[in-house]
Amino acid sequence: MDSWVRFNTQSQGKERVLRAAQYACMLLGYTLHKSSVATDLQRTISELEAHMSLTRKLLRLGNSVEALQAAKTTIHLSDSVLRLCLTIGHLNRAMYFACDNVVWAGKIGIISKLDQQKWNHRSFRYYLFALILNVTRDVYELCLLLDCEDCYRITATPAVMWVWLRKRIHQIGTVLYNNPPLLLDLLKNGCDIFIPLDKLGIYQTGPGFVGTCGLLSSVLSIVTMLHPWLKLKP
Repeated sequence: MDSWVRFNTQSQGKERVLRAAQYACMLLGYTLHKSSVATDLQRTISELEAHMSLTRKLLRLGNSVEALQAAKTTIHLSDSVLRLCLTIGHLNRAMYFACDNVVWAGKIGIISKLDQQKWNHRSFRYYLFALILNVTRDVYELCLLLDCEDCYRITATPAVMWVWLRKRIHQIGTVLYNNPPLLLDLLKNGCDIFIPLDKLGIYQTGPGFVGTCGLLSSVLSIVTMLHPWLKLKP
């Protein structure tokens, strides 16, 4: 299993580049649609986006194994909150990849008469759960750095409270500035979470916003792969 994880890691960089290109196509298609450009060009961009999405699904085959391996590691963390968020998050990612593999098999005809919409919906639901846990972990890490216990001990007048709020916002900005891995992870997860929210119809923002968020989070993922010290650990 370890050898498969090492092999699978080599395809992650390609998948991230394709992801960035896919969402760039989505954003470009939205821009062309708003500009009333030729329909043929819009159709070409849309088909290119679909091909990239299918190629990404191929590259993600076996990612469930990596997610399960990560869950086996994080379940031994001493911090109970991190252990809960990371382990359950990895398990949701494993389920997301498994459903995604089923969708891929349906698209290329391996599984006939597959209800692709149902399985897509199911995969994005697991993806959303995983992202919620990732954001929760980021906020928890931020609270630890801010020593959040003192936040609830303040009893002051509105004027003093306003001064405290300004200082607190400045402190949060300083902490994030001094902790690039946490800042990048929070930005990446914050962008990513709008994708399943839109796909599931919970909070629809449209292809323009989704394309922008997907492109930004993809670029941040590529940056963390090129510079491993920017990846939030564990």
